[in-house]
Amino acid sequence: MTRTLLAIGAHYDDCPFGIPGTLLRAVQKHQRVVILSLIGDYTNWPPVKGREQGLLDLSKQLAAERGIEMRFLGWKSLGFEPSLETKRAVAEVVADVQPDTAFMLWPRDRHPDHEAASAICHAALYQPARLLGRDAVKSPSRVYWYDNGPGHTIGFEPDTYVDVSSEWPAASEWLGRLMAYVRKEDYDPAKNDAAMDTKTVLARYRGLACGAGYAEALKSVRPVVNPDL
Repeated sequence: MTRTLLAIGAHYDDCPFGIPGTLLRAVQKHQRVVILSLIGDYTNWPPVKGREQGLLDLSKQLAAERGIEMRFLGWKSLGFEPSLETKRAVAEVVADVQPDTAFMLWPRDRHPDHEAASAICHAALYQPARLLGRDAVKSPSRVYWYDNGPGHTIGFEPDTYVDVSSEWPAASEWLGRLMAYVRKEDYDPAKNDAAMDTKTVLARYRGLACGAGYAEALKSVRPVVNPDL
């Protein structure tokens, strides 16, 4: 049966920055991939003032072009915290998507949105049935934390690496197109911005750690048995 992956971030770019190659690799394996961004209201974010809906539309379009479904909840940056309401909202998505594998942000971070999202997702992914009061809602069998770069993530020590060398050009373009929209520029593959440069360095560093050209790093929330050993 086709496996389903659910990747959750706080912002529109958390998953396209954190694990784009991992998600594209899953699509290549004919798996269903869904991205959930908790923040879907960018009216308090100056870089896209007056263009908020365009950012949502472009995010969904770029994901769809790559075989991925992208969803947004309705919160603003700094407008949500771990509460019963927010946990239930994410649990509803878990119940609808029914992921076999899920990804969420690492809990220690310099951005409060990331820390809040991680705490919310931890509860929603592991206890969706209890949050919703439904017996039939299953939790994903595997859940991983992912990092969001040295400017944000604190103390992340991975135990799992994904070789994304083959997916790297497409992953880089995905992020680049999002960043170009924020800068109010046409996408130019020869012109990188800070986010693209950071992701490139990070993916190369992760690749050197595991013997790949480019890689992304994860940490399993629960210890897992490697069936290949």
